[in-house]
Amino acid sequence: MKKVAVIFNGGTISMKVDPRIRAAVPTLSGEEIMSMVTGIERYAQIESHTFSNLPGPHMCPKTMFELSKYIQNILLREDITGVVVTHGTDTLEETAYLLDLTINSEKPVVVTGSMRNSSELGYDGPANLSASICTAISQEARNRGVLVCLNDELNCASEVTKANSMSLDTFKSPNFGPIGIVDSNEVIFYRNSLMKQYIKTNNIETSVDLIKCAAGMDSKFIDFCVERGTKGIVVEAMGRGNIPPKMVDGVKRAIKTGIPVVLVSRCYQGRVLDSYGYPGGGKELRNLGVIFGDNLPGQKARIKLMVALGKTNNNSEIKQIFEFGHYQSS
Repeated sequence: MKKVAVIFNGGTISMKVDPRIRAAVPTLSGEEIMSMVTGIERYAQIESHTFSNLPGPHMCPKTMFELSKYIQNILLREDITGVVVTHGTDTLEETAYLLDLTINSEKPVVVTGSMRNSSELGYDGPANLSASICTAISQEARNRGVLVCLNDELNCASEVTKANSMSLDTFKSPNFGPIGIVDSNEVIFYRNSLMKQYIKTNNIETSVDLIKCAAGMDSKFIDFCVERGTKGIVVEAMGRGNIPPKMVDGVKRAIKTGIPVVLVSRCYQGRVLDSYGYPGGGKELRNLGVIFGDNLPGQKARIKLMVALGKTNNNSEIKQIFEFGHYQSS
């Protein structure tokens, strides 16, 4: 029988309501959670590991990278078919994407969690775990990079985002839709994943900041980050990749200092492009040396820049990592 390593990390899936404070807190052990996944022993042999017991907002990039190394060591074992990772949903997409960028294995790695804690009616944790385990033992799930599995839907870690603060089907891939489903314990894929990107690095640079644009903003946040010694900045721009004109000087100063600036859009769907030539438009930003982040949301572009900076501090190489195959040189 195929063996799956289930790595527990806390999150809502491990929580129940503390009657004293009337709020959910991490409580359940991995073994207690697995005991609710009834009948799974007919499909796979489960090996439980506890890596952490953190709420989603307590997860940080350094811990994500340590988790990546932990998973890679388990994947090296011949007796392991695949790995399932539980995680708090608030930062699940960021961890899943960092794992996707830093793990190079044919074996499935599936990240899951739950939107309801174990004290709520309709606790979805056990169902999500069982679907994830079925995915991890599926031959069809191999060579697809890291997958996210909740609500019987499968999404690529590089494409998925949390779209709703409460719905069970919160995880969406806005540009492409799910890659597959789990139906009656059968894993069905409807399309191939996009090109998998792997960045080989032994470190990450966690000093990367994310700034979201809004009407009339100036350069003070960019200048603050530069003054505090940031190693990289992601700007979540408007529309196609345009910023208020008063932010341009801050971008210039950051790039002149040698800090890579990555541009993405605050829009839910679509990619950035140098379509506009007015002050603050994408064409001016590209000419200044801003790196375009395609269709990544800001939080994922920040993770990617951390990983890229762990590999190199050469802006040309970072540009290649972000823009590989997506943009023609202008």
